[in-house]
Amino acid sequence: MSNLLNPDAIFSNNEMSLSDIEIYGFDYDYTLVFYSKHLHTLIFNAARDLLINEHRYPAEIRKYEYDPNFAIRGLHYDVQRAVLMKIDAFHYIQLGTVYRGLSVVPDEEVIEMYEGSHVPLEQMSDFYGKSSHGNTMKQFMDIFSLPEMTLLSCVNEYFLHNNVDYEPVHLYKDVKDSIRDVHTKGIMYRAIEADIEKYICYAEQTRAVLAKLADHGKKMFLITNSPSSFVDKGMRYIVGKDWRDLFDVVIVQAEKPNFFNDKRRPFRKVNEKGVLLWDRIHKLQKGQIYKQGNLYEFLKLTGWRGSKVLYFGDHIYSDLADLTLKHGWRTGAIIPELRSELKIMNTEQYIQTMTWLQTLTGLLEQMQVHRDVESQLVLQEWKKERKDMRDMTKNFFNAQFGSLFRTDQNPTYFLRRLSRFADIYMASLSCLLNYDVSHTFYPRRTPLQHELPAWSDQPLASPAPLLRKAQAE
Repeated sequence: MSNLLNPDAIFSNNEMSLSDIEIYGFDYDYTLVFYSKHLHTLIFNAARDLLINEHRYPAEIRKYEYDPNFAIRGLHYDVQRAVLMKIDAFHYIQLGTVYRGLSVVPDEEVIEMYEGSHVPLEQMSDFYGKSSHGNTMKQFMDIFSLPEMTLLSCVNEYFLHNNVDYEPVHLYKDVKDSIRDVHTKGIMYRAIEADIEKYICYAEQTRAVLAKLADHGKKMFLITNSPSSFVDKGMRYIVGKDWRDLFDVVIVQAEKPNFFNDKRRPFRKVNEKGVLLWDRIHKLQKGQIYKQGNLYEFLKLTGWRGSKVLYFGDHIYSDLADLTLKHGWRTGAIIPELRSELKIMNTEQYIQTMTWLQTLTGLLEQMQVHRDVESQLVLQEWKKERKDMRDMTKNFFNAQFGSLFRTDQNPTYFLRRLSRFADIYMASLSCLLNYDVSHTFYPRRTPLQHELPAWSDQPLASPAPLLRKAQAE
């Protein structure tokens, strides 16, 4: 217990010195601004009502309420089979985390359905987590996707429970369109603007982070998919009416990830009344708000290139992937779930459980050489205990799907992408306040598997007596 994890720390996948960073870029939603628990309920209810009113779904689905504890980010949804699941970094499904509707699918059925528990590469989602080109899987990486996963599961549950014959692909598309319309039709934006204190978590630390960077002469910019008036009202609330003075460039409705790839869309200036102007943009001016555009024009107009730029976002694909792979920017992922998971990992119950789970795993590896009947019976008991403890460990985080970062001992597919596309990651931007602007982040040298001794080479204090004791009991 003397070596607890710090929920306010910044964690590094790649060595990076802030002294090299001259320009800081930010996404808006779940990066500069955080939302209360009420927002996901709003999105769920609005999309559910759109399904009923515009897509003619049964009014009875209105009985389903949003459950904030059902889903986690990073899950995969099999569009054709209508099942939601957690997949690890090696494309293996974590058994016990496959849900059809609101009910878990038995392991035997999952294995029969997929002819094992491995999902081939050609069935996985494309680069941005979308289901396309015949792929059957969609990965949900956005925090805004939590209501979508829950709504999908609730409607599936209704159809299954009432023996309604339906086409899963149509259901997926209708739910996806309804969730999209909550954003594009302005339903979510209007609701937040009308009751900003209910939906936005006021955080003076956001202003403190921006002010600290400005005081040290850092350039700053904002690139968001959200609309101008919505961003303005939110930033006025959390930063102040002078928030634009802190930013050198502000871009709204950028349509990321297309912003990073489409070279044709020009920037357009937005005036104080929110009207788009037709002027050709020759320079991105401080204090102005721009709409649309593309990254290539952005680079041309600003000259902000390469590893002197650090961009923060919460969506690993849409915000960070292209920037690190194609343009050499440094990237920072905002993972709000990190803080709560670290607090769980600091509890005495979790530490004791994991310590015994590791010990039990070591015993199994060492003692499997004993082939007599009595020893094999003990080993089977230990395997059962190990499985039960793994289930217990999953339940520490989320009863259905476990941790965002692990499937049993393996990293999740989510963590695999996080490790690839983010130089650093943290629970919120406020973590930056704990570090000097010249701080260097060094990733821990975690041992590779071939750099560690095998369990059988480690001093596990004569395991044979433990086996004999277990046999006697």
